[in-house]
Amino acid sequence: MSFDDRARVRDDLDLQEGRLGVPLLDDDGVASLLASSRRIAVIGASAKPGRPSNGVIHYLAAVGYDVVPINPIETVIDGRACYPTLADAVAAEGPIDIVDVFRRSELCPPHAIEAVTVGARCLWLQLGIVNAEAARIAHRGGLSVVMDRCTKIEHARLLR
Repeated sequence: MSFDDRARVRDDLDLQEGRLGVPLLDDDGVASLLASSRRIAVIGASAKPGRPSNGVIHYLAAVGYDVVPINPIETVIDGRACYPTLADAVAAEGPIDIVDVFRRSELCPPHAIEAVTVGARCLWLQLGIVNAEAARIAHRGGLSVVMDRCTKIEHARLLR
C-alpha cells in the first residue's frame, strides 16, 4: 500500500470516527450554506458528460447557482468559461462562496490554500474525498468545511 493510500485510509477512518480534529458542517449547516450561497467554483470540472463533475455543474446551474468551472486544460464547460485556477476565476467573475473539489484526496491541500487565499466561505470536498490537511488549512483560514458529501445530493436532499 502506498503512502498516499495509507493517508487516505487514515483520513477516511478519522472522519468516520469523528477524530479528524476539524469541525465539519452538519445537515443544518450545509442547508444554510447552500441556501445562502450563489457562486460555486468546481475544481476538477470536466467537459465530458459522463463525469460526475459535469453532472453536478449542470444540476447546480439548473437550480440557480452561478457555477464557475476550474480546469487548466479546458476553456469552456457547459457553455461557461472555464478558468485554469481559482484565482483566475475570482479575478474574472468575482467572489466565490463555495469551492467544490473533484480531485484526488492527496491533491486537495493546495486547493484549500487557494480557497483561503481568494476568501471563499467554504471548502467542499466531494463524495469519496477526505483530506485532513486540507480541512485544517481551510478551517485555520476561517472557512467552513464539508467532506465526503456531494453538493448535488445534499441540495436535492436538504433544499428541495
